[in-house]
Amino acid sequence: MKRFRNHMLGVEQGDLLLFSDFEDDGPMWSGSGDREHRTSVAFSETFRSEPAVTAWFTLWDIANNDTARLDIVVENVTKAGFDIVVKTWGDTKVARARAGWQAIGEARHADEWDLY
Repeated sequence: MKRFRNHMLGVEQGDLLLFSDFEDDGPMWSGSGDREHRTSVAFSETFRSEPAVTAWFTLWDIANNDTARLDIVVENVTKAGFDIVVKTWGDTKVARARAGWQAIGEARHADEWDLY
């Protein structure tokens, strides 16, 4: 369980297109075997400490003649942002993917300063 030390709770969320590889024959669409696509997300304001972040697919567009194999994970969470990583493998052809995300954590108070 993540516990927060102050009463200032911050919630930020978003939805973004991660890739559209069918347009330019990118690796998620034209490749095979293990592949991954990484997208960095920056928060509009920094959190006081690393927030809890979740991500999920809001769109996946996959070739219908192949097996659908997709994994979405959140990595490298910091006070300033995180990475969304989409992985696939085998013969799966992913044309495009979009993800929603939400970060919940300790927010900074307007009077709180970093001196050093």
